[in-house]
Amino acid sequence: MNAKKDRQCHFCQVNAKSVNYKDTNTLRRYLSSFGKIVPRKRSGVCQWHQRKLSLAIKRARFMALLPYLVQ
Repeated sequence: MNAKKDRQCHFCQVNAKSVNYKDTNTLRRYLSSFGKIVPRKRSGVCQWHQRKLSLAIKRARFMALLPYLVQ
């Protein structure tokens, strides 16, 4: 029996109201090995925090804290 594993959103668990774009260690967890933003289904983040997360990653890329491309 393959029961769907219910994952709790990491940001909901720590009761985070926002995602900080300066926290690059946390943001790197949600990037693939190619530098793409990991989808919700794979990361286990709720919809509300996924939107905040993608915006924070894009801001960090713009501020040159994260790379656009991984070589």
